[in-house]
Amino acid sequence: MFKIRFTEEAEDQFQNLRESKDKKVYKSVGKALAYMNANLRHPSLNTHKFDDLECPFGGIVFESYAQNKTPGAYRIFWTYGPGKSEITILAITPHP
Repeated sequence: MFKIRFTEEAEDQFQNLRESKDKKVYKSVGKALAYMNANLRHPSLNTHKFDDLECPFGGIVFESYAQNKTPGAYRIFWTYGPGKSEITILAITPHP
């Protein structure tokens, strides 16, 4: 199990989803975060390396799916660290 931390930007994005009218997106992101906390290799997350973002800790950035087969499906960008058994959510954004 990992402790999940949020960057300020990711926390704002998650808060905006919580306050939005589209509760389905908020629920999907929350469910994906729960899967990440329990098992980063959960099949529905489709986690893979993402090269277009730079990690603030010098590591690798990963992309996990919060939604799939949906126009503008939401993605969660994250990295390991900074501490042991921690992951940091860098961004929660819709897929372009």
